[in-house]
Formats: sequence, C-alpha cells, structure tokens
Amino acid sequence: MIQQRTERFGALLYHFGTRRLSFLKNPTLLNVVNALATEPTARAACLSSGVPEAELATYRTALATLAASSMIQQPNPTEQPNPTEQPSMNPQRGAS
Repeated sequence: MIQQRTERFGALLYHFGTRRLSFLKNPTLLNVVNALATEPTARAACLSSGVPEAELATYRTALATLAASSMIQQPNPTEQPNPTEQPSMNPQRGAS
C-alpha cells in the first residue's frame, strides 16, 4: 500500500511494503501521478496535466523511476478499483 501526503513543495509518497519514501517536488509531476488513476496511459496523464510535448521524455523518466521503486505500477485489468484508495498509488494499479 502507498500513502500520499500533500505538502507545500508537492507530496510525500510512502510505500508500506518496502518502507521507502519518495518526494515529489514538482507540482506538475504530482498532477501526472494523480491523473494516472483516470487516464488510459502515462502519456495521456502527462498531456492532461499540462506537460508540453517537449518535456514528455523528462516525465517518462520520472515515472519510470517511480515505477522502479514500486511507487506506481501497471494496473491489473482483473482487479476492481477500491473507491477508498487512490488507484494510482495502489501497488496494484498506476502508470502504463
């Protein structure tokens, strides 16, 4: 399970399984991570969050880093979303 806490600088992400903490210091990246819950792809989440085409590679790298640390993961198509959790922060759901 992942917990997200909004802060002045962006947000903290805490993974209870790995006990890792990540800092999202870029408000746009935080918007992208949150948009992963509703957008079909990571690219769509970036574009809906206002990321310019010229910066997509930078955000792709940032999302890959979050995925490598298990802060976000591919959605499981057979799993039903839990309305009490942020789907993009759930270890079973997230970026594509």
